[in-house]
Amino acid sequence: MFALWTWTGSAPGRVLDGDRETLSLAVPTGPDGAIEVADVECALVDPDELLNLDLGAADLSVHAWRAVLSDDTELCDGQASRRPAGTQADAASDAGGISVLRAPARSESASGSGATVRLPIAAHAIPDAAGTAIVSAEHAVRVLRETRCVGAELGAGLKAELRPYQVRGVGWLHETVAAHGGAVLADEMGLGKTVQTIGFLLGRAEAGAQLVVCPTSLVGNWAHEITRFAPGLRPVLWRGGEVADEAGTVVVTGYPMLRLHGGVLADRSWATVVFDEAQALKNPRTQVSKAARALTAGAKVALTGTPVENHLEELWALLNLVAPRLFGHRTQFRRRFVRPIHEGSATAAARLRDALEPVLLARRKIQVAASLPAKIHSDLLCDLTTEQERLYDQLLDKAIDDGFGHGVQRQSRVLAALTALKQVCNHPGLITGELGELAGRSGKLDLCTDIVANNLETGDPTLIFTQYRATGDLLVRHLHEQFGVRAPFFHGGLNQAERAEIVSGFQAEDGPPVLILSLRAAGTGLTLTRAADVVHFDRWWNPAVEAQASDRVHRIGQTRTVTITTLTSGTTVEEHIAGMHDRKSALADLNDSAGIAALARLDDDQLIQILRRKREN
Repeated sequence: MFALWTWTGSAPGRVLDGDRETLSLAVPTGPDGAIEVADVECALVDPDELLNLDLGAADLSVHAWRAVLSDDTELCDGQASRRPAGTQADAASDAGGISVLRAPARSESASGSGATVRLPIAAHAIPDAAGTAIVSAEHAVRVLRETRCVGAELGAGLKAELRPYQVRGVGWLHETVAAHGGAVLADEMGLGKTVQTIGFLLGRAEAGAQLVVCPTSLVGNWAHEITRFAPGLRPVLWRGGEVADEAGTVVVTGYPMLRLHGGVLADRSWATVVFDEAQALKNPRTQVSKAARALTAGAKVALTGTPVENHLEELWALLNLVAPRLFGHRTQFRRRFVRPIHEGSATAAARLRDALEPVLLARRKIQVAASLPAKIHSDLLCDLTTEQERLYDQLLDKAIDDGFGHGVQRQSRVLAALTALKQVCNHPGLITGELGELAGRSGKLDLCTDIVANNLETGDPTLIFTQYRATGDLLVRHLHEQFGVRAPFFHGGLNQAERAEIVSGFQAEDGPPVLILSLRAAGTGLTLTRAADVVHFDRWWNPAVEAQASDRVHRIGQTRTVTITTLTSGTTVEEHIAGMHDRKSALADLNDSAGIAALARLDDDQLIQILRRKREN
């Protein structure tokens, strides 16, 4: 993408129409023309738009980039360099009007087709994380032209029309692997990491057999996508036995197979190993992580939409997996980054971003896919019924009378009490076993019923996520009784074929109007863009998990505004969980088990205060 911005001669000017994003740019400040980093609001456009936009009084940077874009010469070499920030802007810098900035990129001139293209600083003014240097014009032009080269090469073998940022992703993977032996592609969920990776695998097909390791639920999806997008590759599903080793072969297997039979896979050298949903390897001490590190490969690539789910050290695990030469020492990583960042050091955070830049690419939808519709979040508080209130209080009183214990026993008792209380919030029958009549006994169920009823009237398919198998079964039955709807239930107890059938059936034009999903089983990897309405029936400790689930619909291919509704039972422990979501940052140490552990560390009075209903509400 390109970012258009205006300059008055002394400060950023008016904002142009279009999709907007605030970017940190290096701009001249003060009478001496020194360059400093500032936040500038920009309009994002793709290369074709830039060529055809009528911008009126466009400045030098616009004309320079249009000249580069109009040049059909494909330049695929050149050296990256840095220009120190804080130096003076020269006569080629924009004095006012509309400027254009190429992003991402890394001289004041760049050559192509035998001519010299002059790029003023405004055209490549992306600062590094520390704000001490900007990318060079030479590198910016090279990135653009190499991306066009990669796009032309992919056109011959990849049966997919990639967006410009996806083509750049493929080129970036090749560059990064060549330089460092591995890479982390951490684009936001929905931006097409799978198809970018298939394009990368296609370019390495002649180097030998390649391996993709992914969650079991996605093994079939990977094989299908490889066949669909890269018919020149041959996917092989591996469940043990002999391992295919012909060039052009892509062996696809699940993490459980890697954990159980990793020695077989480690006995050979792979051209490429890809770890999809690589957050599964965030703990380097687990058996599956050790098996992943034992694999020998010319290139290792980790794919994840959430490189940090709970704690910054998870990021080190992925970096060490793909680029151990750069990130070999965990203690050093902890000392340089983890501790000072947790203490609030902005300098350490900038230093980390700078260290990550060579091997991690993490783009957001607003930066590269402005055509995606917006997401609307709606958090709804649901009243408890009288039956729910009575049962909630009874269960908590019993837990208090029995005592929460100490040590490991305390954590298990807290978990048991919390689970029971959350199930009451979903429906009291899940605890009492009285499931004859469902309607009217749960405020949350009644509100969800209203949402589904409205969507049925408007013809909008709905996804409903729950963390409990029993709740999913209850929803299936209730929707059938209320509306005559047979809603499939996607959960961890299904085999791969059954899961694939549910997904393809739902995505079909005449698919069911409602799909119920287990939050954990269906939270990653699936594309369910036929729906634009998501309901989270119960609350999970970790907001990143809920966000992953919601992005099953907010992906490339979605054409409508996505509405995400979370249902929270008012006055209960669910309000406490919702409050933790509001306070939790991306680097907070609070995962699913850590949330329970945090409660267990409280004394009885504090714990009871959180679990007890807030009647004053």
